[in-house]
Amino acid sequence: MNKIKLGIVVALSLAAVVSHAQTSVRVRGTITAVDATTLSIKARDGRDLKIMLPDNATVAVAKAVRFDEIKDGDFVGVTSKRGPDGNEVAVEVHYLAPTTPAGQLAWDLEPNSKMTNATVRGKVVGTASHELTLQFPDGTQKFVVPEGIPLVRTVPGTRSDLKPGEYVFLAAQAAGDGALSAQRVQVSKDGVRPPQ
Repeated sequence: MNKIKLGIVVALSLAAVVSHAQTSVRVRGTITAVDATTLSIKARDGRDLKIMLPDNATVAVAKAVRFDEIKDGDFVGVTSKRGPDGNEVAVEVHYLAPTTPAGQLAWDLEPNSKMTNATVRGKVVGTASHELTLQFPDGTQKFVVPEGIPLVRTVPGTRSDLKPGEYVFLAAQAAGDGALSAQRVQVSKDGVRPPQ
């Protein structure tokens, strides 16, 4: 096989792999219906979505925590926006699984927000707001944590926690044909929503 034919075969093979690759899509919204294999969601942008849930999909429910429960060494995620004074101001704080990659990235909870996944290395308790200092591989970041923002951890739940009217956050996998599926769903409980 000459080099040109070999190049065409490789290019076509790569195109086939890309077309079958799945992409991750963050979904936030309210459950409208549930059955044995599918979660129907009214997404925050108004779309009606159907998410396929395999038998081994896990469910986690949101549970509120207090700022004084957060301690050095905890691994958390902070969604933040830059304040007018240049400081990063937390929009929400949530606990993370130890297997979550540490670091900072752009986030889509709010316009111009970012997510920092890192280890708590200090905190200051104030009157109207508090501060958290987080350490991640590329450095440290201090966050202003206003009073009243969501502070949440997730605890194991069951499929029975997936009910119409509850709010969910999940990372769905989008197949080439547009079908969505998820291996893990975070769901609200007792009025506490997954904040991210």
